[in-house]
Amino acid sequence: MAFKNFKIETDADGIALVTWDTPGRSMNVLDETSINELEAIVKQTSADTAVKGVVITSGKEALCAGADLSMLEGMARTYAETLKAKGEEAANQMLFDQSRRFSLVFRGIETSGKPWVAAINGLALGGGFELTLACHYRVAAENPKTRLGLPEVKVGLFPGAGGTQRVPRIVSPQDAMQLLLKGEAINLDLAKALKLVDAVVPAADMIKVAKDWIKAGGKAVAPWDEKGFKLPGGPVFSKAGMMMFPAGNAIFRRETYDNYPAARAIMSCVYEGLQLPIDAALRVESRYFTKILRSNEAAAMIRSLFLSMQELNKGARRPPNVPPTKVKKLAVIGAGFMGASVGYVSARAGIDVVLIDRDQESADKGKGHAASVIDDLIKKGRAKPGDRETILSRISATADYNALKDCDLIIEAVFEDRKIKAETYAKAQPLLKDNAIFASNTSTLPINSLAEEFRDQGKFIGIHFFSPVEKMMLVEIIVGKNTGDVALATALDYVRTIGKTPIVVNDSRGFFANRCVMRYINEGTEMLLEGVPPAMIENTAKMAGMPVGPLSLSDEVGLDLGLRIMKATEADLGPNAIDQAQKKLMVEMVEKQIRFGRKNAKGFYDYPEKGKGQKSLWPELGALQPKHLDPDTLDVEELKQRFLVVQAVEAARTVEDHVITDVREADVGSILGFGFAPFTGGTLSYIDFMGTKKFVELCHKLEAKYGSRFTPPKLLLDLAAKGETFYGRFPPKKQAAA
Repeated sequence: MAFKNFKIETDADGIALVTWDTPGRSMNVLDETSINELEAIVKQTSADTAVKGVVITSGKEALCAGADLSMLEGMARTYAETLKAKGEEAANQMLFDQSRRFSLVFRGIETSGKPWVAAINGLALGGGFELTLACHYRVAAENPKTRLGLPEVKVGLFPGAGGTQRVPRIVSPQDAMQLLLKGEAINLDLAKALKLVDAVVPAADMIKVAKDWIKAGGKAVAPWDEKGFKLPGGPVFSKAGMMMFPAGNAIFRRETYDNYPAARAIMSCVYEGLQLPIDAALRVESRYFTKILRSNEAAAMIRSLFLSMQELNKGARRPPNVPPTKVKKLAVIGAGFMGASVGYVSARAGIDVVLIDRDQESADKGKGHAASVIDDLIKKGRAKPGDRETILSRISATADYNALKDCDLIIEAVFEDRKIKAETYAKAQPLLKDNAIFASNTSTLPINSLAEEFRDQGKFIGIHFFSPVEKMMLVEIIVGKNTGDVALATALDYVRTIGKTPIVVNDSRGFFANRCVMRYINEGTEMLLEGVPPAMIENTAKMAGMPVGPLSLSDEVGLDLGLRIMKATEADLGPNAIDQAQKKLMVEMVEKQIRFGRKNAKGFYDYPEKGKGQKSLWPELGALQPKHLDPDTLDVEELKQRFLVVQAVEAARTVEDHVITDVREADVGSILGFGFAPFTGGTLSYIDFMGTKKFVELCHKLEAKYGSRFTPPKLLLDLAAKGETFYGRFPPKKQAAA
């Protein structure tokens, strides 16, 4: 029997080598076709008496990237249709049966009566890793790039093909919970130490070792199917179990505030499943998986954090009429913290970089920053000593603007001041080669006004990085009214080269990310002025799903920078453009108390010397509050809503203002750029999944109590009146990747 995705060759010893090689794809994924074929292969090899055992491997550089999440999204759509047509019971049964297919096929491998070996020649994630766990033996080819893991929790799901049951039957519950709840991939050394992989051998020997294990009498029985099997962490109801599960539950609550149903389901699956025989445990897992697949959180996270992000990373917004571009040499003008970091990530991606600053000492300091980043990575074992010289050899530091002459892309990262930027442009322009693209890394100043200082505005664009550049995955590309397609394509190709996710926005003060995140920061300051206890402000923000509280984020951004932006906005747009009470507080903090934030170890928080304890809220902060409210009288749910609603309303305004022209970018940008509660799917998904009508009602309620920042824009009112959603009215255009 011929298969589309698999090739079977049986040798003279009766060992079938199953090679997975999906045509037309760079990676193997588990989809409807591959699972059907795998099921047929299990039945065929089990029934064939000439087959003594099976080795499964990949014809690609990786084994499998996991399940096709668009298939799971389709299952959720089919569920909704069945629910409407046949009712809840029929819809639930349909979804349970469909979502259980993988689990049953993998269990079929385990109980086939023939020994199966997974020959892992590269990456194996999600369902791909679960497939290896269902095999009786796992051998991996030596490869420092190989990673194994179960990342499903990062997209609102959990391993539903046996992962929550097999992992804690191989490793201790503590290690199992780390793997399942964090979703981080591990290297082969750790996998071997945890016994998730049985052998690591040279690539040339992998298939031979796999076959030899079968020939030597490898057993076709999983340990948990053997009589007398003992769990590696002991029974759930034992001293060790009672130390693990209550503490694990507390840690789960602390880390997630119970915002992630999939994480809770993982805890339940492991706790319940370890008290049952494996088949009953797998059935429990499938029930929880069916429930999670129906959740708004899973739908939102799959859409934004996988499908939309993948589409944006592959060039969904790239002008199709521009041939591929390649930045071979990059100049960064301004070798401060931001500029030096941009230079580092570019050199790491193989681009030659010139760091230019006002004098040689400042430029050298920028290169020194790159060196310190690499040294830190080497110290943590995340980079090799040889990487240091390779990366640093690509970075040159100078005060001479003549170095711009052969650069393809120039990124200006000087001080956030119009005059300084204009002087920089005047110096740089005469030295640029004809096809060079010039970008500003401004975080707030409108690109159109900056472009006025530039001769060829078609080649001028905004490329806004987020700090710290090494860690933040988002880059905001700002298109001015005269920016050309070549400049946009070059910026997108460059961002793709350095491994970041781009969103394309039209020009506006604060663009998209800063417009929304400033609302979050200001809401925290507003609560402070209202008299809400500072600790309560921070804690309720984190309970709402934000990664850090607004006061902490203010410190990270810099209170002095916040004040400078306020003053610049006031100078440009007048006193009504900013909140004067907030300005007064910032003047007190910055100019009178000399508290700039983390940068001088004094802001809303006090910061200890490096390595000497944790930061703590400044004890004198309460003295700056005009009044003090009793925390017992405050509505925690309302405080949480204020933080999310104020950002979502601003995101809706950016759509109305045509700053955001693709709804995917608002959602992906809000999560990657400023950590908007990931379980919501992003700012616009938060509105859509709540329902525009219900969201508008909530806006009006908050508007009546707290003011016009909660006023829904006309577009949102129109969507609510017509019962429409953002994704319904503005469906993203599906475009072939460039």
